[in-house]
Amino acid sequence: MTILDKIAERAKLRVAREKNFFSADDLQQRALTLPRGNFPFETALRKPDLSFICECKKASPSKGLIAENFPYVDIAKAYEAAGADAISVLTEPEFFFGADKFLSEIAREVSIPCLRKDFVVDEYMIYQAKILGAAAVLLICAILDDTQLKKFLATCDKLGLSALVEAHDAQEIRRALNCGTKIIGVNNRNLKDFSVDTDNSKKLRELVPRDVLFVSESGVKNSDDVKKIRALGADAVLIGETLMRADDKTAKLAELRGDA
Repeated sequence: MTILDKIAERAKLRVAREKNFFSADDLQQRALTLPRGNFPFETALRKPDLSFICECKKASPSKGLIAENFPYVDIAKAYEAAGADAISVLTEPEFFFGADKFLSEIAREVSIPCLRKDFVVDEYMIYQAKILGAAAVLLICAILDDTQLKKFLATCDKLGLSALVEAHDAQEIRRALNCGTKIIGVNNRNLKDFSVDTDNSKKLRELVPRDVLFVSESGVKNSDDVKKIRALGADAVLIGETLMRADDKTAKLAELRGDA
């Protein structure tokens, strides 16, 4: 069993436990009472230049503990002040030390859209994301079949949430497009073994039509990496530890962007 499979299995167990405390019907009804979103995450990615999605992540299986002291709201505010276009918030608790409260508190404190970055294995998690204040959710092709992917995309649309559909190879790109995704994220990190190939976005870019938003994820460490992604015609880049570890996030984001 790969690391990704283990994380997905634990996510299923987590959802099963949560349904014992808050039923799927009650959660759905609560989410549907909220105003339908107007897809601000998608709007943020459609600006003329490369958009930056900056990540709040306490830990990861590949990097271990990234931030022992994790002032997540302060980090998110610093991202917004630095000019981030959106914020990715890890909520997976066991492997990434995330928490739903990270998302709900950050979403209340910033005005830019937030992506719930988790391992969605059940429609329940999409309704949760809506209630927590997310503007978008991550859907990973490698842990979803086409029936699930289509259903989850329809649920997102009903709630006014964007879906960042993550693919790692050509087959997953085709599946995502066939299911009707509007945003594809190409992960340069292989979630089955966590190896990184920064050329993965380049290899897969030509498979994605220009009317579908293209996001390059993982492995971005410096301004040269960003230049390569911009040259591909990507719409956005997701920045993780490189920016989170920086003391001066405004200066670091400016450096990555090529402003300094």
